[in-house]
Amino acid sequence: MANMTLKLLVWRQPGPTVPGRLVPYTADQISPDMSFLEMLDVVNEGLIRKGEEAIAFDSDCSEGICGTCSLVVIGIPHGPQRGTTVCQLHMRHFHDGETITIEPWRARAFPVVKDLVVNRSAFDRIIAAGGYVSVNVGGAPDGNTLPIGKKTADLAMDSAACIGCGACVAACKNASAHLFVGAKISHLALMPQGEVERYERAARMVAQMDAEGFGSCSNEGECEAVCPKEIPISNIARMIREYSKALSTHRKWQWKATTSE
Repeated sequence: MANMTLKLLVWRQPGPTVPGRLVPYTADQISPDMSFLEMLDVVNEGLIRKGEEAIAFDSDCSEGICGTCSLVVIGIPHGPQRGTTVCQLHMRHFHDGETITIEPWRARAFPVVKDLVVNRSAFDRIIAAGGYVSVNVGGAPDGNTLPIGKKTADLAMDSAACIGCGACVAACKNASAHLFVGAKISHLALMPQGEVERYERAARMVAQMDAEGFGSCSNEGECEAVCPKEIPISNIARMIREYSKALSTHRKWQWKATTSE
């Protein structure tokens, strides 16, 4: 395939307290084999040569496992290719002369830092509230010491595949974090190692999610549709069950769940 020329509309915002706007750019000589982030690198090289400020965006692993590449491409978190992060999205999925709009995540809990970079530390605080196993389990046991059914293990692994990118929040009209929190609660609740703290974990993580300002679940499935790891929304149902059990059976955890962390 021949190289392409693309028209870009990129969100530029100098800082969190300064209004932003969409700025037009032209991306010339773009190979269809480039990733989306490589295309942005080419655009930035051109801007730097002209003495202009480069477009700020996040990137890290370029393997679809870190969740850093958080961009809304033509109105879709991570772009039009299903089950793909932006760093794995290739330019062959676009057409020569196409206009591509590039924006950051849009959520009150993810304030813009600069241009396409947002602060997602709210997710870190949710994990710190309970997304871990803290009991002293000693050394690593033999793989067959603790038998776990294949169906349960598969469900836990599917939930643990969440990379915490925030695409689910960006896609939801209410900026809900239910899919992220549901996945993190599920993968620990399903395993015996997470059993001891399962209800306290659910209460604390949901309370922190609410404290961060995320919205309610819209129950429309946009989160599942854009998740690069295709985390199913069944995790949201499991989170609600875990949370309900925590409130109905443990009064002390009900207090934690209604108290700001």
